[in-house]
Amino acid sequence: MSKTTASDPAPSAAEDRELGDAGSQLSTAPKEDAPNLPALGVIGWARWFWRQLTSMRVALLLLLLLSLGAIPGSLIPQSGQDETKVAAFRKAHPTLGDVYDKIGMFHVYSSVWFSAIYILLFVSLIGCIVPRTWQFVGQLRGLPPGAPRRLNRLPAHTTWRTTAEPEQVHQAALTLLKKRRFRTHLTGDAVAAEKGYLRETGNLVFHIALIVMLVAFAWGQLYKAEGNKLIVEGDGFSNTLTQYDDFRSGNLFASDDLVPFSFNLKKFTGTYERTGPNKGTPRLFQSDITYSAGAYGKEEKDTVEVNHPLEIGDSKVYLVSHGYAPVITVRDGKGKVVFDDAVPLLPLDANVTSSGVVKVLDGYRDRQGKKEQLGFNAFFVPTFGGSASGTMLSQFPALDNPVLALSAYHGDLGADSGIPQSVYQMDRSNMKEFKDSQGKLFKKLLKPGETMTLPNGAGSVTFGKDIKEWAGFQVVQQPGSGWALAGALAAIGGLAASLFIQRRRVWVRAVRGADGVTVVEMAGLGRSESAKVPEELGDLAGVLYDQAPGAPGADDPADSPDTAQEPGTTTPVPAEGAEK
Repeated sequence: MSKTTASDPAPSAAEDRELGDAGSQLSTAPKEDAPNLPALGVIGWARWFWRQLTSMRVALLLLLLLSLGAIPGSLIPQSGQDETKVAAFRKAHPTLGDVYDKIGMFHVYSSVWFSAIYILLFVSLIGCIVPRTWQFVGQLRGLPPGAPRRLNRLPAHTTWRTTAEPEQVHQAALTLLKKRRFRTHLTGDAVAAEKGYLRETGNLVFHIALIVMLVAFAWGQLYKAEGNKLIVEGDGFSNTLTQYDDFRSGNLFASDDLVPFSFNLKKFTGTYERTGPNKGTPRLFQSDITYSAGAYGKEEKDTVEVNHPLEIGDSKVYLVSHGYAPVITVRDGKGKVVFDDAVPLLPLDANVTSSGVVKVLDGYRDRQGKKEQLGFNAFFVPTFGGSASGTMLSQFPALDNPVLALSAYHGDLGADSGIPQSVYQMDRSNMKEFKDSQGKLFKKLLKPGETMTLPNGAGSVTFGKDIKEWAGFQVVQQPGSGWALAGALAAIGGLAASLFIQRRRVWVRAVRGADGVTVVEMAGLGRSESAKVPEELGDLAGVLYDQAPGAPGADDPADSPDTAQEPGTTTPVPAEGAEK
């Protein structure tokens, strides 16, 4: 078996062109033009700008800018998500808030600069994919290029002499390469074969998947809807705008896009670790509900747990929070019930120490018959440590020893002023304190079933034995999430194919020598240097050698092509273009 050595004569220009043709179109990446100034005129500048926009470096730069642009959207409060935090930030940092307002930092994802980066990246990917797709389709419809004149100049090659006829060698090579899933054909005195098209397919799938993800992300942001609702056991919810405690939506979302459904919270169940270092850690949070889809849907039962939402159409109902709602009964001086309801209180810590207010807006009259409003600051602990603990903090999140602390006020709560109020806070600007015998604010600790009598016959407040629980639900409607997931999975698969599959070509030439003995040459070429091509070529050559063994008395008779030769002085022929 002969080997290529450094004493080979210098290749001619024609041979260089042949080798370039052999390595061409191993990739669908566009050719990089030599850096020169574009021709003067609008068309020349437009062509130059388009080539730059659809180049690999610009696409990577835009992708980097998009990632950097998303950072302030995660760190700075966004007006579309939490207006309260945005207002608080502006109040705390008035100068910086004005700057952020002008450059769109409070609405990053809908700002002009973020949209510009997004659209340019979208156009860049499309401008790259379309021509590469057509080029790849053309390659699939075509045939592998013919063999170069000097196969021993390729990075992996081998040769031997055999008594088999050239036609027999060609036929054996065609059969072998087809069996190894190469696309083959006979051209002139050589067999040309190629495989590994899945690499370019994976490359194109990766780029197309990025576009799918961009479209899905934009679609989801424009048409998304997200709202929160606190529901006490026994109460229900209907998916309309007026039912939400707070609601956010995309710019193109309309109220008619809400999925029609309703549900009732029958019971909330929460269990906690009782002992050990994880004492108080939640073990089970679940809500038993009944729901119906559509205006006249059949009522069904289901259980909503953390990370296991209820799915109705395009909407998902998540269980996100929970707390307690003591049942409070308020009577006036004559014993008439003016308020009787479960009052949800907001938790302050992991042990569900909770606070809130009780507002009696209508029906109450003082001893003189004058209409008044009552307000009570409420502080609730599900497990009271006792007065000896010196603190009003819960010791455990379950209802082991519930205690309710109330402080009483009367006057005008300002509910009729037309200004929206929080149901968890009380405006005391027009309220007066009820005083105890020592002239201090009237307050008292109550256990379930106990009653607090207000001073001067003003009435009473009873802490009911039935303590209800409430659950906080988040209703999310975000179209395109399925497409985004599919795009992400396709991108991972396409990237893996483009990284681990190598597109390569093999040529087998068999010609009769001057002495009548057939000379067989085999060579392989990949689109990048890899040990896979020489190893695969050596394996193919070994099988073909068994079918066309070396001729007796030939040079190096003991040599068989188990391993493809890769001379150190040979430079691999680069594939045309650069990968995007």
